[in-house]
Amino acid sequence: MTYLPPPAEELRFLDAELRRLDAHRAQLLARRAWLVSVLQSAAPGPAAPPFSGPVPTTAPRPEASAPRVQNVLLVLGGVLLTIAAMAFTLVSWGHLGIAGRAAVLGTVTAAALAAPVPLLRRGLRSTAESVAGLGLALTVLDAYALHEAALTDTDGTAYAAVAATVLAGAWAVYGTALGALRLPRPVALAAAQLPLLLTALAADAGPYGVSAALLLTATADAAAALLVTSPALRPVRIAAATGAYGTGGWGLLGALWLSWTAPGPGAAARAAALLLPASAVAVTAAWRTARTADPGTTGATSTAGVTGTTDVTGTTGVTGATGRAGATSTTGPTHAAAAPGTPSPALPAQPLTTALPTATALLGALVLLAALGGVLRVTLPGGWAVPGELLGALALLAALRLPRMPERVRHGVAWACAAVQGLALLWALPLVAVALFGPFGWADRPWSGGPADARDAVTVHAPWLSHSGPALAVLGLLVGALALLVRNATWRPRALVGAAVLAWAAALSLPAALELPYVAGLVLLGLLTAAVLALPVLPPAGTVLALVTSVDLAFLALADRTATLTALSALTVLYAAASTRSRFAPVTAPAALAYATALACATGAAAGWQAPHTALLVLVVPAVAVAVAPRLATTARGACEVTGVVAALVAVGLAVTDAPVLALVLSSLGVLAVATAVRPDRRSAGYAAAALFALAAWVRLAAWEVTAPEAYTLPVTVPALLVGAWRRRRDPLTGSWAAYGPGLAVTLLPSLAALWRDEGWPRPLLLGSAALLVTLLGARHRLRAPLVLGGAVLVLTALHELAPYLVQFADALPRWVSPALAGLLLLALGATYERRLRDVRRVRDVLGRMS
Repeated sequence: MTYLPPPAEELRFLDAELRRLDAHRAQLLARRAWLVSVLQSAAPGPAAPPFSGPVPTTAPRPEASAPRVQNVLLVLGGVLLTIAAMAFTLVSWGHLGIAGRAAVLGTVTAAALAAPVPLLRRGLRSTAESVAGLGLALTVLDAYALHEAALTDTDGTAYAAVAATVLAGAWAVYGTALGALRLPRPVALAAAQLPLLLTALAADAGPYGVSAALLLTATADAAAALLVTSPALRPVRIAAATGAYGTGGWGLLGALWLSWTAPGPGAAARAAALLLPASAVAVTAAWRTARTADPGTTGATSTAGVTGTTDVTGTTGVTGATGRAGATSTTGPTHAAAAPGTPSPALPAQPLTTALPTATALLGALVLLAALGGVLRVTLPGGWAVPGELLGALALLAALRLPRMPERVRHGVAWACAAVQGLALLWALPLVAVALFGPFGWADRPWSGGPADARDAVTVHAPWLSHSGPALAVLGLLVGALALLVRNATWRPRALVGAAVLAWAAALSLPAALELPYVAGLVLLGLLTAAVLALPVLPPAGTVLALVTSVDLAFLALADRTATLTALSALTVLYAAASTRSRFAPVTAPAALAYATALACATGAAAGWQAPHTALLVLVVPAVAVAVAPRLATTARGACEVTGVVAALVAVGLAVTDAPVLALVLSSLGVLAVATAVRPDRRSAGYAAAALFALAAWVRLAAWEVTAPEAYTLPVTVPALLVGAWRRRRDPLTGSWAAYGPGLAVTLLPSLAALWRDEGWPRPLLLGSAALLVTLLGARHRLRAPLVLGGAVLVLTALHELAPYLVQFADALPRWVSPALAGLLLLALGATYERRLRDVRRVRDVLGRMS
């Protein structure tokens, strides 16, 4: 079917549209004149006469153009006639004799095929296309009728192959004879997709023959799509390209499946013999299409027939229409007619046109590599087919340096090689994962004895891979490819980083893959850590890789006591030395402190010390952090201090079972906090120092089993409160927590702790009275610290006194009372939630206004 009407009909359509536009313009001008008169009448003066002209109306815009309506009607008519012919052939065939049948079908077919000739002479091109389509459908019915009437003993598949061949040739000749028709030749090309396939099926050629038939048909289609360059044959080119991709796709799928499932070298070679020509056809098509679509390689010659863009603009009908309508300017863009032999201007490339060569070259390169992989899979043992496939991809990358290769083809082949490299890397990653995460299995069995070799050391909880050698070869090939083949100035730095990372992964997996001795594996990991730190191409990623390697080394060394102490000592020294370089310090300084903490713990365990005594050795780490942090850069200072705090927590955790040692650890940490608070930017560490000293005092009192801590705390509380009052007098902006908080906490909190172990009445009475007095003073002077501390101690003291009665009361109540009271409480809280929130906000505001 046509998308544009014949010139005469299009001219009539344009004339009608222009007349309608002129009439509508006249109506709008009349309406405008009336509106102008109305606006002028609004000014002082006589009123304007009412508008008496015709009321302008706009004709409803048609929803479908005349050519579209025409094409729909013609298509429906052709379809209905074709259905009627099929019904006659398949259902009413038995009512006529052999001569009658032949006469009816032959007459109708000849009439349908001959009718387009006079229709074309009269300019009814669309009608001729519709009738020609009916005639082509009748030829198919003729072929079917011939088989059913005279050739019933012939094999159906073979007859269909012959019939498809004859029909394709006849339709091609018919379309060539009537060149004005666009339908017969694409339909002939569609019928040409069947002969080879049906012949292979009739001959029982097997899967190889069927795939070969499909690929040969697709090759012919590709050749037709590339060789047909006339704009008038654009439908033929589109049909050929569709057949090439559709038929070739099915053929490629079959050949790839045969290559993947080939049981031996012979079968793989036969599958490769199918894939290699297909790859050559795809690359050739991409090459030709890219050169045609790229103006820089084709010069000024326009080959729109190949690229899919045509210059079909005409000017005759437009100028005639505009002249008849009385207008002197055209309403759309026009192009001057080119002189014979003058190349037409190239149209802008469409997205599909620009992407098609790249996609086709990508497909061709992948098919080539798949053929190679299928042969290598059955010829090379033990997973070595993957390195062989990778070598093929790298060799194909080297071919991209051909000087005359189009850029789009080069991109497609490069993407195919990159895909193969990515798949090979994914295949090799499990080896790296085992080498990376395997040493963590020694965390639950430290110092249980050194393994036999490095492979046993990383396979504590994971099985070893059988293709470790090929995986290492893949990593090595990828390293070489990134380091040597990438020459682009933009991508080369990234390629070097990627090569260094892959080299690190290969070196990490090397001891286990080669089954090196356990000690040799540890030494190699230590050297790898130092080398990654010193490699100039990697920072800042190098510090992260070095840290990962060192963690692997530390866990791998857990198998043996001597290895653990040696590895932790070496790592501590290595990272301490690397911290002298400012670009490494944010990572290496905390790492050195972490390994020093682990070394201190391991040393204490190796010496047979108890955990509290080991805590005294761990205290060296936060002391070093306090001494070193001021000398580091700002970016590394915070990380170093955080690591020191973590080491301090480790020391506290180790000493928690021994109260005297814990008090010593806490007081030592208090001294370190005071040393930190000396720095102007760390004044807040003074609060931590006060808290640590108070905790140390309380722990020491508990260790001495003191039952009356007030004898030790009151002598501290009174001077502390006096100093706080003096400070607030000197500096009214000093908060109550800084002035009175430490002094009050020194006495109230130890007394509260002693209260829960005291069954007498004097301590609760005195403590409650003191807490009440402190609370009242805080409320009177609007001080937050006395109010909060005194109120909290007062409430806890009251609960301590009421606890026995509450227990007795709970025992006397029935079991259902507790959930009932809980439910009532929840309902009450839910009902007054908003009011409670308001009260809480008020209390918060009151406390906020206090000092």
